Amino acid sequence: MTKQESFSYKFNIDFNELNFFVNQTNIYAFNGIIKNDNRLAFLYGPSKSGKSFLSQIWLKRNNGIQLQNNFELLVNSNKNLLIDDFLSFSEEKIFHIVNNCILNKTKLLITSNKKINDIDFQFDDLSSRLKTFSNYVINQPNDEMLLAILTKLLTDKQFIINSKDIFEYILRRVDRSYEGIHEIVNKLDILSLEKKRQLTIPLIKEIL
Repeated sequence: MTKQESFSYKFNIDFNELNFFVNQTNIYAFNGIIKNDNRLAFLYGPSKSGKSFLSQIWLKRNNGIQLQNNFELLVNSNKNLLIDDFLSFSEEKIFHIVNNCILNKTKLLITSNKKINDIDFQFDDLSSRLKTFSNYVINQPNDEMLLAILTKLLTDKQFIINSKDIFEYILRRVDRSYEGIHEIVNKLDILSLEKKRQLTIPLIKEIL
């Protein structure tokens, strides 16, 4: 039998707060980032926990600019700024941007997969600055969040689910983390396309 080739597509995402699932694991972070008016905010959460999604909502609401390959523009800007996954940038650049935002009294949101106290900073002054920020945490997912993410991801992949037993079967066996849920759905999507089969427990067993 010829193996069905699978393809990876990218879709535009509507960064709307109505599309962000809120429960006990992230409500404090959601309220702090979206509804409050803290000028300097630091958002921590595990990989795939929704930090980037939440920060993009913040960016739209605050008419801000995101740090990418535009350091010179940002450091001379009086706009509200977003630094998503700040550890991927140099500490020196981050330090200059932080100081610029403090000087100009503009808003700044920084996100990271690591808590500030768990980061080995080379610039002690940057560490000191960030510790003055309002801190918000997205916690590890609970059962409700895991089910919501699994349902959303399977729906996005256009799987037809004929039994709730499929959800229960996956959740009892998968790594109970944000990354774990994303990983298993991606594997199921690829296998389903390759074998031209819909999602069933026998198919899931081939992955788990």
